[in-house]
Amino acid sequence: MGLAEIDISVFFFINQGMRNSFFDLVMPFITSEAPFVFLPLILLLFLKEKKKIWPVLIAGLLSIAFADAAGHIVKDLAMRQRPCSALDNVHLLVGCGKAYSFPSSHASNAFAFAMTMTLLLRNSLRPFFITVAMLIAFSRVYVGVHYPSDVLVGVILGTGAAYISSWVYRRVIISFRNKTYEKALFPMLLTLSFFRVSLIMTGPFDLTPDEAHYWEWSRRLDWSYYSKGPAIAWFIYIGTSIFGNTVLGVRIFAVIFSALSSVVLFRLGKDLYDERTGIASALLPQAVPLFSIFGMILTIDSPLVFFWILSLYLFHRAVREDKPPLSAWLLTGISVGAGLLTKYTMAFFPLSAFLYLFFRKDERRHLRTPGPYLAGIVSLVVFSPVIYWNAVHDWVTLRHTAGQANLQGGLAISVGSFGEFIGSQLGVITPLLFVMSLAGLRKVRATREGSFLLWFSMPIIVFFLLKSLQGKVQANWAMTGYITALVAFSAVYISGWEDLSRRLRISAVAAVFLALIVTVFAHFPSALHLPEKLDPSMRLAGWRELGREASNRYKELSLKGPAFVFSDKYQVTSELAFYMENNPVTYCANTGRRMNQYDLWPGFEGLKGQNALFIRAKDRGLPAEISSAFGSCERQVITATTKNKKKMKFTVATCYDFKGFESRPIEKY
Repeated sequence: MGLAEIDISVFFFINQGMRNSFFDLVMPFITSEAPFVFLPLILLLFLKEKKKIWPVLIAGLLSIAFADAAGHIVKDLAMRQRPCSALDNVHLLVGCGKAYSFPSSHASNAFAFAMTMTLLLRNSLRPFFITVAMLIAFSRVYVGVHYPSDVLVGVILGTGAAYISSWVYRRVIISFRNKTYEKALFPMLLTLSFFRVSLIMTGPFDLTPDEAHYWEWSRRLDWSYYSKGPAIAWFIYIGTSIFGNTVLGVRIFAVIFSALSSVVLFRLGKDLYDERTGIASALLPQAVPLFSIFGMILTIDSPLVFFWILSLYLFHRAVREDKPPLSAWLLTGISVGAGLLTKYTMAFFPLSAFLYLFFRKDERRHLRTPGPYLAGIVSLVVFSPVIYWNAVHDWVTLRHTAGQANLQGGLAISVGSFGEFIGSQLGVITPLLFVMSLAGLRKVRATREGSFLLWFSMPIIVFFLLKSLQGKVQANWAMTGYITALVAFSAVYISGWEDLSRRLRISAVAAVFLALIVTVFAHFPSALHLPEKLDPSMRLAGWRELGREASNRYKELSLKGPAFVFSDKYQVTSELAFYMENNPVTYCANTGRRMNQYDLWPGFEGLKGQNALFIRAKDRGLPAEISSAFGSCERQVITATTKNKKKMKFTVATCYDFKGFESRPIEKY
């Protein structure tokens, strides 16, 4: 008898041979309400271990996150069907579930938590935690939803996760007690990075339209692109070369840049003040919604933040020396240039650097040396591919930037956009942290270190504040201005904790806690049960399902002859290219929209005689230009239901006999 047969035999022995009315009543409750089975033990812990219960509970939750993430990855690799789906005559007492069977997440999570409590606590409750975990693991087989081997591997995964979590806990706790904060930073960032990778691989978030569009750029590497520099495409190209055309391949550099940003920010905070300021500066962005989300989603802001922080660190190392070597300025110029290749708002960095050197008397001497000018020249050399590309393409990026900045609107005052910008900043930074960070800048502004922080913050924030009076400003445009503001918060309210009044201590804790809560819900928006119209995560939902439906229709259409896929929005076009089977070339028709990168690539005008799928977001009719470009079109509305039961509507038109299409002239950039 092979292992598979033994596994099935043991399953039926437990599922049917051990059947009794008591287990039939108790086991469904244990398997369905596993957290509540642990609850009495947790309440007893609060009575026995008041001082250390919270960090230990956090370690237990961390171990569950490790185990759950590892379990989901193994499930997707093994793809084993549950016994209630694969076998006959199963005594099924709960819903069978749609997830794969191997391993059991209930078993892994239960043992992860129980073993963490056992490893970190020294009291009489430890055997009871293991007993509860064993009951939960056993119940999964008894109710008919897992094989014994699923449970066994789940136990092994959970135990391994507990040992990892316990190591992280001890390393971090000991480092904080000894005030060797740098030693705590690595395991904390490693843990957070693992969590982000697992959420990318198993979570409900599809690529954003911008991510999918940048991935399209990475398939056609160039010196620059219509709206942005080339760096984002290069990073995605590297990621997908390693991990394939997957969500992880696209987003892996978001995780890397987020961790590296915190490492460099630690060094900056330490150089400016002390190690406690450094660790707080490193961890605060991970808790702030504006920054933390870019640790999982790769837009141009992820590398921009990294290169801004790296440039801050290198620039400060240069100016703190009486006679800095030219190599320090050279490295600063390279970093600033790399930032410019990522996002053009990096241009605020040399402006802030000049203002700092000019207005700070004890730093003005640097303006009489070649160093700053060397950095400026080097940054332009690094940025030169964008200049060359634009010269060849009629300076199209300048036209786009002018359109985005709403320069054609003149000096008209828009109170609505001003109020919207203020509200957005309070939302993405959170109100209390926003106010206290700016207050921190004010408190330290007179010192050399505080002046450095101030000049790399307020010019950016004030500029976009004034810009919002003239037109719409996106919530993330001023984000680099808050980096040094968070360092000021760390220096005043964290490093200076002992000197704070009770009211300020409570305010500082509340500020960080509120930011962390908002960040948690930003990563798990389904917990809020928001209506679809108010749920910002809807932009990251439905694309996978649309790609699956479009692939099936495209296969059917291709049986009738050559066919192509297109839309009239770059967002839909890019998502289709990524999520459709085999990643086909897709096209974007211009029916009066703003120009985009697809207009610079070969279009579908030469595909006469072919059939096509035309897809639009929402329930919408067909543009007249599209209908007249084909012999006939059959329009349907489909609904994509996501993992979180969210629904998105798309218009899909199957069109026959393409006669030709003439794009409208570009009018908007």
